[in-house]
Amino acid sequence: MSEAEILVERHGRAGILTLNRPKALNALTPGMVASLRAALEDWRDDEAVTRVILRAAGDKAFCAGGDIRQVYEQGKAGDPKQAEFFADEYRLNIAIKRYPKPIVSLIDGIVMGGGVGISAHGSHRVGSERTTFAMPETGIGFFPDVGGSYLLPRMPDETGMMLALSAGRLKQADALWTGVLTHAVNAADLEALQATLCEADDIDAALAEAAGRCDPGPAPLAARAARISEIFSATSVAAILAGLEAEAATAGENGEWAGKVLGAISSKSPTSLEISFEQLRRGGALEFEDCMTMEFRIVSRILKGHDFYEGVRALIVDKDNQPVWQPSRLADVARDDVLAHFEAPEGGDLEIR
Repeated sequence: MSEAEILVERHGRAGILTLNRPKALNALTPGMVASLRAALEDWRDDEAVTRVILRAAGDKAFCAGGDIRQVYEQGKAGDPKQAEFFADEYRLNIAIKRYPKPIVSLIDGIVMGGGVGISAHGSHRVGSERTTFAMPETGIGFFPDVGGSYLLPRMPDETGMMLALSAGRLKQADALWTGVLTHAVNAADLEALQATLCEADDIDAALAEAAGRCDPGPAPLAARAARISEIFSATSVAAILAGLEAEAATAGENGEWAGKVLGAISSKSPTSLEISFEQLRRGGALEFEDCMTMEFRIVSRILKGHDFYEGVRALIVDKDNQPVWQPSRLADVARDDVLAHFEAPEGGDLEIR
């Protein structure tokens, strides 16, 4: 008998949900999404459960996203139910954002894509020195979904736009500074912290005590915030790239940094870059549910395009790391094609329930 992909337990006042696919870096499957949603619904009105703890088995990854390869194979096979996983996943993200009880995510290791969606929208996000946050979607011809359109524009000084376009990563200190994490703790304290959280009268006090024993150090992004804000507040992707090119031509650390970010963005799908830019600019003014409706519109369209399948082929299937984007130049991405991703899909908008 195979082991459950989600372990559902009760300890003290807490409901505990454990992602249990450590060999697959706890990547989300449709069954895991359904199990998480069901447990949250069961505990919503259960007076004995006053808080939820979300954790993961293993120490390499909290959750490395959704099972993108399965989505790729569904698309190649013409499966009409391909978008259903995203609809269910987005509804789970909304349920977590709306949840009336504290949800404490203990994020230890890699968290990206779908893992961000199930952790970053809860009330308390706790990360260790092993935490690495990433939204790598533009590198596979996709876009930063699972609430990225809400989360990323609300990061300080346009750091969210930089992360979205460059598929950048955040370690503990930067994740705390940008607001992805509410608390930084030592990995060695996580087990004891979980036990304390199951019984504590004051969750915030328990978390503050654990955080007081951790020194994440200065956030590297904070030191460069002014330049990031100036460059990434531009009105187009092309203008952002021009700003990075100008900065990269200067001497010193800022020039070196700009060159690396420029190189990272330039390797991404031009179509994904334009979609993601539009997505974040719109998302900054939208409520969470409206962001998720927008993201379902985008995913419904992007799954019918070329670059997602080419990106997955190059980075995950064949692993040649040589995607051939269509179009290959930013200047050749048609504005009308970008805007089409923000129109209601043929099957209708996301049903929020």
